[in-house]
Amino acid sequence: MMADIKRFKLLNNNIAGFVIPTLLMVIVIFSIFMVTVGTIMGVTLGDAGRNQSKQTAFNIAEAGINYYLWHISHDKTDFKDGNTTPNTPDPILGYGPYVHDYRDGTGNVIGTFTLYIKPGSVGSNVATVQSEGKMAGLSGSSRTIKAQIGAPSFSTYSVVSNSQLWFGDTETADGPVHSNVGVKMDGPNNSDVTSANATYVPTNSGPGSGSSKSGVWCDTGITNPNCVSRSKASWRYPVPAINFNNITADLCQLKKTATNNQASNACNLRPARTAGYLPPRATGFNLRSGYLITLNNNGTYNLSNVNNERDTRSSYTNALTTSVVANNIAIPANGVIFAEDNVWVRSEASGFDGRVTIASARIAVSGSTTLTVADNLVYDDQYSGNDVIGLIAEDNVDIAPYVPVPLRVHAAMIAQTGRVQFRPQYRENGSSTIGYVNSSQRLDFFGSVASEEQWTWSWIRCGSQNSPSCWSGFKHNATKYDENLRYSPPPFFPVTNTYDILEWREVISAA
Repeated sequence: MMADIKRFKLLNNNIAGFVIPTLLMVIVIFSIFMVTVGTIMGVTLGDAGRNQSKQTAFNIAEAGINYYLWHISHDKTDFKDGNTTPNTPDPILGYGPYVHDYRDGTGNVIGTFTLYIKPGSVGSNVATVQSEGKMAGLSGSSRTIKAQIGAPSFSTYSVVSNSQLWFGDTETADGPVHSNVGVKMDGPNNSDVTSANATYVPTNSGPGSGSSKSGVWCDTGITNPNCVSRSKASWRYPVPAINFNNITADLCQLKKTATNNQASNACNLRPARTAGYLPPRATGFNLRSGYLITLNNNGTYNLSNVNNERDTRSSYTNALTTSVVANNIAIPANGVIFAEDNVWVRSEASGFDGRVTIASARIAVSGSTTLTVADNLVYDDQYSGNDVIGLIAEDNVDIAPYVPVPLRVHAAMIAQTGRVQFRPQYRENGSSTIGYVNSSQRLDFFGSVASEEQWTWSWIRCGSQNSPSCWSGFKHNATKYDENLRYSPPPFFPVTNTYDILEWREVISAA
């Protein structure tokens, strides 16, 4: 009996010795599990809270961009958010900081957005706006957005016209193309091609003329690029039309800018010549007289009177009868030269260094002016965006028949009521101008074109594709878009539409 009792006690002691450590282990494991679960839940809830705060901060930053879009739409020259300071912008961020409270639907302040506004180059309608959104009382909950805000200018397009367009199969379209009527795109394109019409009836010569076509189309007989198999994903129609009527008011404003006179009657005045304003040569109008402007590589221009043009001659020096007015005239600080007469323009061989808009219009006197490219017209630095040439004509922007071949032209061009074109007839005798059919005799255009009427660098006179007598202008030509013009147009260049957010991105913090 005694032995049984001892064995029982020993058994109980063994069980107790086993259960107690096991129980303690279970308790420890459970405690670790609960702590882990609690930590995970805390982290998850914390992350959710931080994510919500970050999203709210992003929304506040976005509200700052939208606010300044509204602000600059009402005052397109204000880059200081209605303030007078600072006097000079930060070279990186611009003017600022300008802090605004952000309120919820009940009127409570839940955060702030801080703005920096950096204006574009002189005369630009594009500004860079940076908006930092922050939640009130929460450190680290901030998001920053940077946006380009502006009104798209006519230089937003490689080619834009109020009339129908036709790119032949030897003509390359580089950059956005738009017509308010329709586009025949037989040549290659690498960007959007748009039309304001779903269908139209082409009146150009060639296959398909006279029958209804889609807003953008090509001739099925063209095999390079192949009209049938080529991608047409970038061809869109109908899209909203571009308002060419804006240019009329802009020419008057350009004259006011050039003469530094914003009075209501300023456009009817004829002040004396300055660096920015060239008065009419005479009250009577003559297409063969006006001014020759040579753009130099040191931010200046040379000015001569043009007393006659004989455009059957072989070069501008032989075609134009000129007399020197002045040399090395500094380009005005606002970048605008307004000539109240016809203008011939060229650059010196090394190219133009600077930013300028040359406008040609007779507002105070009768006559509708033409602006003529008389020679090579090039930038000193083609791709940096630092150099730009804007040409605006009341009537046509012409490529003269006496230009050198091959020809290079760098410019953003606008023909308000006429055409951007190679001149199709000689003024001197009315016959068709010369044609260039060899690939080495080409026009390389770099910039943008806006034409009220038809735009073309070449005219087909008859059926022989390789005969110079069947052409006026350049059979082989490339119209390459200057991408810098999208956000840095020539000074005070006319706009196509209202202000909008052209581009935006989030600025990611390094922290």
